[in-house]
Amino acid sequence: MSFDTEARRVVSIVGPTASGKTGLGIAIARELAKRGERAEIVNADAYQMYRGMDIGTAKANAEEQAAVPHHLLDIIEPTDTMTVARFQTLARDAIARLQEQGIRPILVGGSGLYARAAIDDISFPGTDPAIRERLEQRAEREGGDVLFAELQERDPEAASHMDRHNVRRTVRALEVIELTGQPFSSTLPRYRYVIPSVQIGLDLAREDLDERVAERARQMFDDGFVDEVRAVRPQLGSTAARALGYQQVIDYLDGLTSLEEAQALVAQKTRRLARKQMGWFGRDPRIHWLSALHPQLVDNAMAVIDHADRGDYDAIDAHADEYVQHHLGQVHQ
Repeated sequence: MSFDTEARRVVSIVGPTASGKTGLGIAIARELAKRGERAEIVNADAYQMYRGMDIGTAKANAEEQAAVPHHLLDIIEPTDTMTVARFQTLARDAIARLQEQGIRPILVGGSGLYARAAIDDISFPGTDPAIRERLEQRAEREGGDVLFAELQERDPEAASHMDRHNVRRTVRALEVIELTGQPFSSTLPRYRYVIPSVQIGLDLAREDLDERVAERARQMFDDGFVDEVRAVRPQLGSTAARALGYQQVIDYLDGLTSLEEAQALVAQKTRRLARKQMGWFGRDPRIHWLSALHPQLVDNAMAVIDHADRGDYDAIDAHADEYVQHHLGQVHQ
């Protein structure tokens, strides 16, 4: 089966950590290769972009990277800072380069906002420390309610969805309005593709996901996670240090916990992260959810891709934004 190159959708594979996204991405690329189509993977995981952070971030290993070319892995040092806005530029550039060569991009990653930033109608206005400081001083002097009332007047759509007690978000909204001259609500994520795409989500029962998470934690430590943290620790900047598991191992290295306690904490925090990820992805009505443990998972995924390439989902996806109420306070810029 073949489709016109321009009709081929970017494939985005999402889902919780330990659900098998990398494996599915590679399997899809191989299936496409059997049809004579080239496909390569673009990483959409925030922490896999850091060099030297391999085991803790479950980065594709050398064998997996040899099977299918991967992009946006190991592109910055742990001392550097990766932001969603920066990633958006890198990802869209990578997607464009691949498409120009007739290669289908397959986005793979569990960082929800990153995955959406690559393909969705999302903008990330800059910041102005002077404007923010002035607004924060006003909030302290006049009170958050005064600033929120101003937001209600200047951007009632944004204010209608925001928590009036979240002063930080009110300040950010007013800062963006002043910076851009546009309503804050106009900069917020929309469930609207700017790059034709199809999203496939991997779903697991909670007990199966918990079992996978526990096994991953065990494997990480068996594979030398402690040694990795020991080596990379002197380079960890404030952003890279937030990668799950690294602080728990640092606490073990500092004698604050035992090795067993560190491993148990990593598994516990990973379970919490997985559930948060499911909540995040679950709000997007365009995702086609497939059972991660289904024996015909790859065939099912290929069927979804074929339908998307034919345009079968276009009408539904075009109206997705109408069915979702934006929770403005949950998007961090």
